[in-house]
Amino acid sequence: MISIPERAEDFPGQERVTWRREPHWRVLAAIAGALWPPIPITLMIWPPQNWGPSLEVDPRLVALVIGLIAVPVGLWLLRRERERTGKPSTRLGVVWRFMFYGGLLAAGLQALFALILCVFGWFEAGGIAQAAGATETTLLIYGVGLLPVAVMIGVSYALWAGLCVAFIACRPQPEVRDRLGVLGDRDEA
Repeated sequence: MISIPERAEDFPGQERVTWRREPHWRVLAAIAGALWPPIPITLMIWPPQNWGPSLEVDPRLVALVIGLIAVPVGLWLLRRERERTGKPSTRLGVVWRFMFYGGLLAAGLQALFALILCVFGWFEAGGIAQAAGATETTLLIYGVGLLPVAVMIGVSYALWAGLCVAFIACRPQPEVRDRLGVLGDRDEA
């Protein structure tokens, strides 16, 4: 027989959590979150042709570097928000924030990349008409065509990172017992 949850805490991901006290859990969560499985797997199967920083660098390496920076920064920002407001207080809240801000970061970086390529196109163009054509083509390909792909990849990466943080860096929060009778009945609220 299927039971219908009566409280919000009974739904999956709605259990109240708190940060683990030991800092090595946060470091482990940041490393695991940055190592989104498609990146290391494909790097082992198809090694990159160019490891150095250039315009032809492998996009998997770029995504890995962005992840190695973004996941610890996101973890730090999430911890600051938790100390300030008490939210997110559930695993689902942690994952949702990572996905939302990961999608925003991916969209912003893709737009920035398209604008940088436009500027490079201006310097390589032979005239104003050629520069306008290069800008149009670059914005259509990188700014419009690849933007949904970048957001999809960013949200997927952030989902993985959020799950790693929610399950590695957080632990279930112990329930506070009402010993003095001052908390009142929780169902009345």
